[in-house]
Amino acid sequence: MDKAVVAVLFGGRSSEHAISSATAGGVLRAIDRDRFDVIPVGITRDGAFVLEDDDPDKFALNPERLPEVVDNGTRILWPDSIRSRELRVQDADGIRSLGDIDVVFPILHGRFGEDGTIQGFLELLDLPYVGAGLLMSAIGMDKHTTKSVLKAAGVPVVPWVTVTEAALARDRDLWHRRIRALGLPAFVKPARAGSSVGVSKVSEWSELDAALATAFAEDGTVLVEQAVVGREVECGVLAGRDGDAPRVSVAGEIVITGRDFYDFEAKYLDAAGIELVCPARLQGGELAEMQRVAARAFEALGGEGLARVDFFFTGTEFFVNEVNTMPGFTPISMFPKCWIATGMSYRDLISELIDLARVR
Repeated sequence: MDKAVVAVLFGGRSSEHAISSATAGGVLRAIDRDRFDVIPVGITRDGAFVLEDDDPDKFALNPERLPEVVDNGTRILWPDSIRSRELRVQDADGIRSLGDIDVVFPILHGRFGEDGTIQGFLELLDLPYVGAGLLMSAIGMDKHTTKSVLKAAGVPVVPWVTVTEAALARDRDLWHRRIRALGLPAFVKPARAGSSVGVSKVSEWSELDAALATAFAEDGTVLVEQAVVGREVECGVLAGRDGDAPRVSVAGEIVITGRDFYDFEAKYLDAAGIELVCPARLQGGELAEMQRVAARAFEALGGEGLARVDFFFTGTEFFVNEVNTMPGFTPISMFPKCWIATGMSYRDLISELIDLARVR
């Protein structure tokens, strides 16, 4: 049986370039080589598509040196029409064929990858790809739009205020009053960034302006969210097969013991002060309700590919915090941990995502 050829696409122009590269390292290490041939395609921080090394160790997470895609002088040449799936590479020796590709696996986090841009590019080329489609990706990337869609679908979300940099400059006092109505503490975050990049916890209103400046450095639109006293729990969702309902994993919990919140260092550099518990300790009825709400949120946004749904659990109600349509796959990431605890291996999870893309 011929192997399917998978172009693993990673790196990118967003502030999450290093995390995308690290996730790719995990996928390159775990992908089933008996079923799939792999073409690693890196995107530099400047947006050049290059042929990368098929070497998981090169992209391992290291706090001393975060992995990245550097410009090696090669250039990937995508198919020139929908009549072809041939991938080619240009280097110092000229242009050569890499053969036809069956699926693209865009392991891209943040803007220019998780937000519908790369999905639209692949759809123009009529290339099957892993994950959410263009619209679901765009909605999921924008936290304000996500919350608006979920609220309209009857999914509980945390109260929030959205403000643009221009609106704040026009009437700072008005927006400060609206934000203060949320109460303290509050979280300030960019509307279109992930991995806790640009996120701050505000415990005193004197900290607000600095937190807004940090968030605006990432995006021109910022959310301020009311803090919820409760547990932080998450679960993974996969699209169903043949029209079946979405599949939802067991829950994982982020237990904060020595940090203000689950920040970048804790997520990816295994910093102290955070414990990931999977499966989370929930009663049977609580887990069933969380899985029901996760599936509802997934379907409300489009119900394609995969997602990690993040919650605050007050003990009586689950509030959806975010829906991540391309969660991290690093060795310490919650999405694979939840599926492994549910009974699906890391390798089988990657295979299932590729299979879902080919079926779709």
